[in-house]
Amino acid sequence: MDISFLGGPQPQRGVGVVAPFDFALDRELWRWVPDDVSLHLTRTPFVPVEVSLDLARLVSEHETLREAVRALGAVAPQVVAYACTSGSFVGGVAGERAMCTAMAAAGDLPAVTTSGALLEAFRELGVRRIALVTPYTESVTSALEEYLGEAGTVVTGRAFLGLTRHIWKVPYRDVVDMARQAVIGSADALFISCTNLPTYDVIPQLEAELRMPVLSANQVTMWAALRVIGAHAVGPYQRLLIESAPVSEPAPAPLPAPEPASALAEDPPEEQGGWT
Repeated sequence: MDISFLGGPQPQRGVGVVAPFDFALDRELWRWVPDDVSLHLTRTPFVPVEVSLDLARLVSEHETLREAVRALGAVAPQVVAYACTSGSFVGGVAGERAMCTAMAAAGDLPAVTTSGALLEAFRELGVRRIALVTPYTESVTSALEEYLGEAGTVVTGRAFLGLTRHIWKVPYRDVVDMARQAVIGSADALFISCTNLPTYDVIPQLEAELRMPVLSANQVTMWAALRVIGAHAVGPYQRLLIESAPVSEPAPAPLPAPEPASALAEDPPEEQGGWT
């Protein structure tokens, strides 16, 4: 049978993703990716350490990242992203920039990190004051607050879960509860940290209820990486994606009224899959 008339497969642009060894939300990352882009994921080597500042340092060592980027080079991505919030803020603003430099040099391609992407998203939306939600312990949450302060961002309120493992199992109801606790004072936006914390479906609901942009670690990572290659992240009713959309894109339909609190707390279909 002659199938030459099919003419495919269609060309794909690639985004390389380096994630910590226990990253479990591959499926969530894909939900922000347009059809003509492929994700190529690799993970850092396993270490027997629970979620902590020590682990953040271990999974973000420059040689570890360089090895991961060199491995991804075999499939020729156009950009590489380090999908780990704590691993990319643990060294401060200068440390995050040094990580990007190390990854870019290893693969001879542009590089972004979750924490660097977050600051880029703040600039895009004009955010200076945020409410902060994390699944981390208090010490890791405080380190994130220090990173944000160094970058000129004020944290007006925060909530955290104190977890050291199995972060991908946190249900949406807990994320919603933390968001309501954290949003005090005059915040410009809410940030939900950790790339291993599921957030895709809860972002539109929280934006409708809180009437402010809601950013998450996976969202800003994919948004920034795709932006580098001239692609646009996809996702319904997410302010960051709407505000940064190409002018030729039609505006989305008006956001429906927020669901009752009981509906917001319902569990979504379980994401497959650690932390970050």
